[in-house]
Amino acid sequence: MITFEECGRILDEIADSMPYELFRELNGGISLLPQQKLHPKAVDNDLFILGEYIRNSLGNAIVFYYGSINRVFGHLNYCELYKQLTKIMRHEVRHHNEYLAGCDDLGVYDKEQIENYLKRKGIE
Repeated sequence: MITFEECGRILDEIADSMPYELFRELNGGISLLPQQKLHPKAVDNDLFILGEYIRNSLGNAIVFYYGSINRVFGHLNYCELYKQLTKIMRHEVRHHNEYLAGCDDLGVYDKEQIENYLKRKGIE
């Protein structure tokens, strides 16, 4: 398990390694919040939001939830956790860039993943 500060450092390192252009118009920046966030469709309190792309009147931002990350990936070694955080960062940055491009292919994929989760839980 890593600390909140270490998680933030890793996320900063991952963001810094990505092309700057991918973050254009991300005027709300990237944040790490300490809490755990359950997905609203979680059936058995087992579906967590690790990160999300947020668009609102204040702008566009990416938020990561340390509590969720720790709950889901806290058992991983440093290298494996780094890989998972990289996947989450790329996922959220893709949401941002798809929004800028006027498409939502990843949003459709995410909805399909939630539908599959609900089917596995016996909810149609």
